[in-house]
Amino acid sequence: MDPADIDYTPLRQIGWPWAGPSEDPAWHSLAHAHPGARPARVSEQHRTGYVLADAPDTGFRVESPPEWQRRPVFKADGVPLHERAAVGDWVLHDGRRILAMLPRRSAIKRAAAGEHYQQQVIAANVDTAFVVCGLDADFNPRRIERYMMLVGGNGVQPVVVLTKADRDGADVDAALDMLAELRAQGVPVLALNAKDADAVSALRPWIGPGQTAVLVGSSGAGKSTLSNSLLGEQRMKTAEVREHDSRGRHTTTHRALIALPSGACLVDTPGMRELKPTGEEELADGGFADVEALATQCRFNDCAHQNEPGCAILAAIEAGELDGARVANYLKLRDEIAGAADRLATRLAQKSDARVQNKSLRKRLDEKYPRR
Repeated sequence: MDPADIDYTPLRQIGWPWAGPSEDPAWHSLAHAHPGARPARVSEQHRTGYVLADAPDTGFRVESPPEWQRRPVFKADGVPLHERAAVGDWVLHDGRRILAMLPRRSAIKRAAAGEHYQQQVIAANVDTAFVVCGLDADFNPRRIERYMMLVGGNGVQPVVVLTKADRDGADVDAALDMLAELRAQGVPVLALNAKDADAVSALRPWIGPGQTAVLVGSSGAGKSTLSNSLLGEQRMKTAEVREHDSRGRHTTTHRALIALPSGACLVDTPGMRELKPTGEEELADGGFADVEALATQCRFNDCAHQNEPGCAILAAIEAGELDGARVANYLKLRDEIAGAADRLATRLAQKSDARVQNKSLRKRLDEKYPRR
């Protein structure tokens, strides 16, 4: 099928970024490399395959390419997890199998659990990340900063959404004060009742036609409740949190792309217990731009911000201009990113070395057994 013959109207309703055929040269070339293939968006990802959508409220199962069915490794012929399609990705398919993944415009990733380094894509091709946190025992500024670390620098607009503002004991003003540094850097922070459709309408600037948003936050934060209010119907399963610690159960069991009445798309995600960096993050883009700027004013270029003389960050803490707990979290995240960056560099070097060795072997074989 020629790309010009495809009806792009339903695709536009699930986030296709152009009025007609792709204007991205890389997308265009892939479409011509797979004549007859059709575009669709990944709406669900499962171990055995994918569910694709080519219009709102549609879905059909397809197989993944053979190379994605093998163990994900950083080798010359391997395909790591983050190079395989995830929810929000655009792909080309033949109705039975994915033929190619189209280049991403953005991606939110974390390091996957386990001893071997891998990256896991939480959502792809998103414009906004709603970082959801409840105004109960779930409220944790340090966890919000960790989410900001993962979201920042990926071309994604972070918006902090504080749910359960209607609960007895919810101190909205205190929570906003504790997130003042984020707000000062231009990060929107909204407190609302996720069950109130009128209150949730405050999110309209980020869920207009053609936009894609992802909900991230711990279990019980109110992500599914927020999804239902945005949908205008009780489609997503919800459950009450435990009273003694406000911990929630995993009512959302897998990532899913949902078309909203506004013309936007929403990715609902399960609560994530581990939020490990990939090593590619920039803390300045993750809500710590003010701390990073102060670090350049320290007397020593290699200042560790512990007890060194002339440390601008320590001086700001003593003057009451910076929160000490926030700085401690900054230093913790900085060290985690540095460690992850080392592991990533090792993996990429291994893949590069394997590629060079394969080319050398291929050359020797060609010389010994010339192709005819």
